[in-house]
Amino acid sequence: MKPVQLSGVSKISGALALLLKAAIQFIMLIWFLCFKIPRPDVFIVQNPPSVPTLAAVKLVSWLRGAKFIVDWHNFGYTLLGLSHGRSHVIVKIYFWFEKHFGRMTDGAFCVTKAMQHELSQNWGIKATVLYDHSPEFFHPASLAQKHELFCRLGSSICSAMGSADCISVEKEVEDKSTTVLTSKIDGGVSLKPNRPALVVSSTSWTPDEDFSILLEAALMYDRRVAATLGEEDSMDEGKLWIDIKNGKQFDYPRLLFIITGSADLGVSLHTSSSGLDLPMKVVDMFGCGLPVCAASFSCIEELVKVNRNGLLFSTSSELADELMMLFKGFPEECDTLKSLKDGALSTGSSSKWSTEWETNALPLVKQVIG
Repeated sequence: MKPVQLSGVSKISGALALLLKAAIQFIMLIWFLCFKIPRPDVFIVQNPPSVPTLAAVKLVSWLRGAKFIVDWHNFGYTLLGLSHGRSHVIVKIYFWFEKHFGRMTDGAFCVTKAMQHELSQNWGIKATVLYDHSPEFFHPASLAQKHELFCRLGSSICSAMGSADCISVEKEVEDKSTTVLTSKIDGGVSLKPNRPALVVSSTSWTPDEDFSILLEAALMYDRRVAATLGEEDSMDEGKLWIDIKNGKQFDYPRLLFIITGSADLGVSLHTSSSGLDLPMKVVDMFGCGLPVCAASFSCIEELVKVNRNGLLFSTSSELADELMMLFKGFPEECDTLKSLKDGALSTGSSSKWSTEWETNALPLVKQVIG
């Protein structure tokens, strides 16, 4: 289905453009679901988006004699409220639409127990909890895979970090024998003892992820480590955490932050527009055996188990404290980080999508189909 472009109308009236776009998408969905695909036994619709999807699929399921199940990942009206405010008339209309058609389904899934309670108490919808899990092929990267990846990223990583932090020389980079994190000697790959710690975060670039928390925490980490070691000009001299010439390892490592990838620690800044859904980035990180520091909100503990597979924070100062605690003595003498990594590996290996589907989703689908 081609995207609907109404840039000309948007310049005249944003509200009119939204209404026209929804109407056009409604007709396109009806055509596609009625005439372009074979008749299914059941339509499973992920929500949001709610408009016009829920109404279109409800109509088509009636016309084609199929069942209708909604998979609630969040509430569309709360996402719309991030940009317009919860009291805006468009948000109120969206809420009515989402609730009205959401109650006309034959069955429902949702992603948390908190959302299940909300749907039951305030929407009149009985939903089965179906937790997200990472795909089966997610796993921790091997040393060889890490070396190959950072060989490919070598120049861009060095450019971002500065020459003082790239513990390799031009010749070594060219012959692929060393990277910022790894060394290859006689065909064997090993992690450098004086490597920086790698922190990863992924983002959907939406208002419910405040990246200023991570940036402020990184600055706080730098200042606190400088104070701990009694250094005032650490960034200029480039030898606060790692003595490049002698290869000496201090109590705290330099931190290399990358937005998405494999790492030593994951950071999630997702807080949810509704407070009732869970961040898929954390699910994927656990699938790769990566422990997580996650922004705290109402139902995050259904996924992140504190001191088992991750930690929670509410402010940049709390995140900075956690970075200090987890990375002290990195890479060998950071027992808490290693313990959380073991917990993340256990979470990722014990919880698989196929098992979750067979246990919680399939019975509902069979029941709905009859």
